[in-house]
Amino acid sequence: MAEKLWEGIPRSEIPWYPTINLDLCNGCQSCIDTCPGDVYDWDEALGHPIVARPENCVVYCMGCAKGCPEEAITFPNKDEIVALVKQLRVKYAVS
Repeated sequence: MAEKLWEGIPRSEIPWYPTINLDLCNGCQSCIDTCPGDVYDWDEALGHPIVARPENCVVYCMGCAKGCPEEAITFPNKDEIVALVKQLRVKYAVS
């Protein structure tokens, strides 16, 4: 299987994906319902969502976090990721 690319950069090198604070999560599943990338699965045994496919997360998308009523979803610092992407563009000669 070919490696996923995002704008010519290997997606695996861009650490943009959600983190769920399980202490805040109420299990409403809004993250699963709003995610366009099929990032989440539901863990029946634990009764909460899990980040099952982090590389499916659309870089810079934060729709699931915005839709979470408990503010239980966070993302890395966007400015740091933007800086990293600039470095990776140079590394992979992507304009």
